[in-house]
Amino acid sequence: MTSDSNAPAAAGEPEGATGAGQTLWGGRFNAKPAEIMQAINVSIGVDQRLWAQDLQGSRAHCRMLVAQRILTADDGAAILDGLDRIEGEIRDGSFPFRAEYEDIHMNVEARLAELIGVPSGRLHTARSRNDQVATDFRLWVRDACDRTLDRLKGLQGALLDRAEQHAADLMPGFTHLQPAQPVTFGHHLMAYVEMFGRDHGRFADARARLNESPLGAAALAGSPFPIDRHMTAAELGFARPMANSLDAVSDRDFALETLAAASICAGHLSRLAEEIVIWMTPQFGFVTLPDHLTTGSSIMPQKRNPDAAELVRAKTGRITGALVALTTVMKGLPLAYSKDMQEDKPPVFEAFDALDLALDAMTAMVAALQPNVERMAAAAGSGYSTATDLADWLARELNLPFRQAHHVTGAAVKRAEALGVDLAQLPLAELTALEPRVTEAVYKVLSPGASCASRLSYGGTAPDGVRARIAEWRVRLS
Repeated sequence: MTSDSNAPAAAGEPEGATGAGQTLWGGRFNAKPAEIMQAINVSIGVDQRLWAQDLQGSRAHCRMLVAQRILTADDGAAILDGLDRIEGEIRDGSFPFRAEYEDIHMNVEARLAELIGVPSGRLHTARSRNDQVATDFRLWVRDACDRTLDRLKGLQGALLDRAEQHAADLMPGFTHLQPAQPVTFGHHLMAYVEMFGRDHGRFADARARLNESPLGAAALAGSPFPIDRHMTAAELGFARPMANSLDAVSDRDFALETLAAASICAGHLSRLAEEIVIWMTPQFGFVTLPDHLTTGSSIMPQKRNPDAAELVRAKTGRITGALVALTTVMKGLPLAYSKDMQEDKPPVFEAFDALDLALDAMTAMVAALQPNVERMAAAAGSGYSTATDLADWLARELNLPFRQAHHVTGAAVKRAEALGVDLAQLPLAELTALEPRVTEAVYKVLSPGASCASRLSYGGTAPDGVRARIAEWRVRLS
């Protein structure tokens, strides 16, 4: 996105007009840009996505200029009418986006000159493309944050619905992808509700920090015109104008912060996607997805592939790559604006496109997920997953130091393995041989259901606790 342009029109043109092939900064130059310069310089193919924000900013700037008597009411009315006509053309597909005008700002300004003539050239009074693009980009990123916040709430709602249905249904809990302790499927899903809740907080925080207006900072030093930056900030929904004109036009930390939030969120999506992929394998068989969210194979008729989950997992690379790309662009730039910053928009656009799609796909999968409750419950006790419950019982009921209880339990697991039985099936005589004070009461804690029900500490997997967390989140999301 080209910048630093607030030059008057070339001689022979009406003020604000632009002839075919004539740049808006051409007064200083005797020759048009070389073909390679045009190729590397033009950004309209990317930044035309900012058209709505560009018109929004221009309308606010125009109204402020009229209010401050920098523009006449007639000129202001003509400009606003022209901007409305341009919006209509863009919406109906008739707007002539042209590479010779480099970017969205110059395309709009050139078309405005064609539509209304002389008054168009006065719109750029007291602003530069530097503060214009910074304003447009902040508005776009703010809109993207709002979309993401809505999508995150939708995904959390789908997870809550599923968690509520399965608050008491058992499954194995894993560490190192090995059976560790029984949990409920609802508790497992609620972990992601918490993760996406923190993602929601990060985007909300980023939105609050970016919500300051660069408009009126001009090229880098502010404006000698009696502009009212608070007026334009308020009209555009910003909390305040940015307090330093150099900072206003030259930093993109707001984009970096949202990309960082997007990267963390993508990581959470990828973890859930990976679990869906694993759970759908015949070896696990914990869940299935319906036909409309899976694909088949061109050669293996039996296949049901979780392609949507796999692609959500893959989107993480694009989103994290966008953060790395923009960080690299910005890392060594002196104040204020440098043309490197034209490269700020492609990674942000790509990242949010990928994140929007991933959130929508994950929400659809969670809503349609079909758990195999019996298969998960059967697996919940595998791998001696209630061993910790035995150690806890020894420590709690017999007052053994936990490390000693841990040692006794390890020996019990070893003996159960040798006999080919679960802990709950290990004869009492085997347990008393390891610790003489063990009684029949120990068997009450050795089933997966009893294990889950006993985890009553705040945030634990006990079904009543899971239901309480679900109720808390229902209130928060409402």
